[in-house]
This record gives sequence, structure tokens and C-alpha cells, in this order.
Amino acid sequence: MSDPEEKSPFTEHLGELRDRLIHAFIAVGVGFVAAYFFKEQLFDILTAPLVTAMAKSGNAKLIYTGLPEAFFTYLKVSLLAGIVLATPVLFYEFWMFVSPGLYREEKKYILPIIILSVIFFIAGASFGYFIVFPYGFQFFLGFTTETIQAMPSMKEYLSFASKMLLAFGFVFELPLVLTFLARMGLVTPAFLTKNRKYALLLFFVAAAIITPPDVITQIMMAMPLILLYEIGILGAKIFGKASKPDGEDAEDAENREDDDEQEEKISEAE
Repeated sequence: MSDPEEKSPFTEHLGELRDRLIHAFIAVGVGFVAAYFFKEQLFDILTAPLVTAMAKSGNAKLIYTGLPEAFFTYLKVSLLAGIVLATPVLFYEFWMFVSPGLYREEKKYILPIIILSVIFFIAGASFGYFIVFPYGFQFFLGFTTETIQAMPSMKEYLSFASKMLLAFGFVFELPLVLTFLARMGLVTPAFLTKNRKYALLLFFVAAAIITPPDVITQIMMAMPLILLYEIGILGAKIFGKASKPDGEDAEDAENREDDDEQEEKISEAE
């Protein structure tokens, strides 16, 4: 009879997913608490591009229309900062959850991938903050007239800024995702090159959905995606799984099964 306490592979994966989600939530919580002590300074930094653009029209103030709005906005700013601070842990937990499906030789790339994930995320958020925000806000404020005055609220701006910064941060992960898929053998450089035109169409559609309904912001998101896609193709060519004869593929599969059996025997012995 099988041991009733023995866990099935599916149950083990669920348990591991639960543990890693708990670690992620704890990391975000710690980042949230740390960021809350600097909530005013963080909000000033977040609103700096908008305030700079509004100063040209003579009005550099944001408003809040509900009494608790400022308080909850500061809480959300702290949460956003906590997520950003916890990105190393979040990417670590994600890639470690994926790592059991990798070959032993491929697992040595986990640490560089985690570091690059954080770097690409920060680069994407920085691109949105320093490049897209100034031009986008200048475009929106261009509709101000003598009878029309922009009066953005704290809540509306935070919702817009957080969505944009997170979107730019995650879309900059595209080269790593493509390289990882190529390393797993799910895509090939030839496949990515052949379907480039469909990817370009998808980028502009995604940019139109994620960004505000103005052409400038959409183009400023779609153009980096095109460049990142090309970087992903290059990464797939360098680090992708090389095509092998059928005999070699079978041998690799057999070797992997032997490794799995040895690991199972070791775990049973322990």
C-alpha cells in the first residue's frame, strides 16, 4: 500500500507555490512598512514629472476631492514602493519555482536571470518615468486654455502612474522571456524571426490597450518593444537550445530520466 502521507507531485507543486507566494507577500509587506515612513517624499518623487510640466502653465498643485483620499493615496504609494523594493525577492521566487523544470546545466543560469530580471524591470520603469512621462504630460496639458485648467487629483494620478510604471517594467522583461523560451526549446530564433511582423502588430495593439489613448505614448511604448524583441531574438540565438539529431535528443532524455531516478533514490534514502 502507498503511504497515505506521501504527497503527489501535484500536491508538492501546490505546496511549493504556496510557500513562495507567502515569501513574496512577506517581502512586499516589509517593503511597504519601510516605504511608509517616507511616503510624502516618495509621492513627491512620483509626481515630479507632472508637477514640472504643470509649472509651465502656472499651476503646479494636485488636489484631492475626498477627505480620506490623501491618506489612502499615501498607503498605495507605500504599497507600490514596497513592490518595487521587493522585486529581487519576487523574481527570485518566480524563477526558483520554475527551476525544477530545467536541466541541471541550465540551473546555473538562474542567478544571472534573476539579476537581469531586476535590472530590466528597473530599466523599464525608469524609461517610463524619465522619458515617457515628461512628453506624455506635456501632451495632455497642451489642451489647457484660458477657460480650461487641468486639476489632476492624487488618486487619479497615482492610478495612472503606477499602472504605467509597472507596465513598462514588465514589458522590458521581453528579451529574458524569449531567451528562456528558446532555452527550453519552446521557440526557435527562426520562428521568432519568421513571425516578427505579427509580433510588431501585437506590440502596437498591446501599447494601445495599456497606454492612454494618445498616439505619442503608444509609439513610445511600442518602439522599445520592437527593440527588445530584436534583443530577445539575439538572446535566443546565443543561449537557445541547439537543434540536435534524433539520437542525441533521445540520449539526452534518457540521461535526464537517469538523473531523476538517482535524485529520487537519494531522497528516499534520506
